Amino acid sequence: MNVLLFGATGMIGQGVLRECLLDPGVARVLAVGRTPPTTGHAKLRALVHEDFLDYSAIADDLTGFDACFFCLGVSSAGMSEADYRRVSHDIPLAAARVLAARNAGMTFIFLSGMGADSTGHGRLMWARVKGQAENALLALPFRAAYVFRPAFVQPMHGIRSKTRLYRAAYAIGAPLYPLWRRFLPKYVTTTEQVGRAMIVVARHGAPTRVLENADINAVATPAGSS
Repeated sequence: MNVLLFGATGMIGQGVLRECLLDPGVARVLAVGRTPPTTGHAKLRALVHEDFLDYSAIADDLTGFDACFFCLGVSSAGMSEADYRRVSHDIPLAAARVLAARNAGMTFIFLSGMGADSTGHGRLMWARVKGQAENALLALPFRAAYVFRPAFVQPMHGIRSKTRLYRAAYAIGAPLYPLWRRFLPKYVTTTEQVGRAMIVVARHGAPTRVLENADINAVATPAGSS
């Protein structure tokens, strides 16, 4: 499987990249971003690109992939709706339209978040915009398209968020993670599980097109495992 990854330097994107590089069934990974990943690997290629609304200059490089994991995103904190829409709606749609036209057999997986509003008309700005993006992406002519809605994502294997506030929150919350995992399993997952789940869904599909946090964990955990 050939994988295209957007957002490989973000916290969840790092986890997804790690799982792709570890998976023997993933033949190559193209990471598209404004900065290349710090990870080096024989099957990893980094493609530095600045304008995420225009892919005309690199369209040929985005051809020949079986799956796209779109993990590029930002927090809505302190952002206007117009700015947040540009990053969380316009950018993924611009990429997806190019990919759908050039990769007829592609499975596209969009990283959203728990609480996204599928009606696209709710009062919460971020949830409304995410829901509108989800709906537009699921309507594109991919072989298959899915939305992942994780809740609290615990970084694993030395992965850290690039956002200082998030790093502090994760450092404080890390000792409590085993308790949350035990008593609130529907609301917690890990970067490892998100990455594994994306690979499994790209390879085998899923019974629902929108995977909530519990669905992600179920897909990532092999039958018989705890």
